[in-house]
Amino acid sequence: MDGLLTTYETIYIIKPNLNEDNLLKIIENYQGLLIERGAKNIVTQNRGRRGLKYLIKKFRDGVYIQMNYEANGEVVAFLEKSMRINEDIIRFLTTRNVA
Repeated sequence: MDGLLTTYETIYIIKPNLNEDNLLKIIENYQGLLIERGAKNIVTQNRGRRGLKYLIKKFRDGVYIQMNYEANGEVVAFLEKSMRINEDIIRFLTTRNVA
């Protein structure tokens, strides 16, 4: 991977009606995607099922997943594009961490 690595945090919300196996497959898929693209120091935490402040795609709650990693902008763009087309992801947000 070329360029400087920056620290990012991506939080995404998965539909609450998925079973445990499908949930794990989604999480492993995004971890694998980051590894394939050369991201480093990947830490993933399942923050559990939480209520949403308002309805999103007709859901009142969702499973929150937090990923912290070091990557370049191309990796983040690819990750977000993948999340955008995944019907099981309700919402996602990536922020750049400034130390």
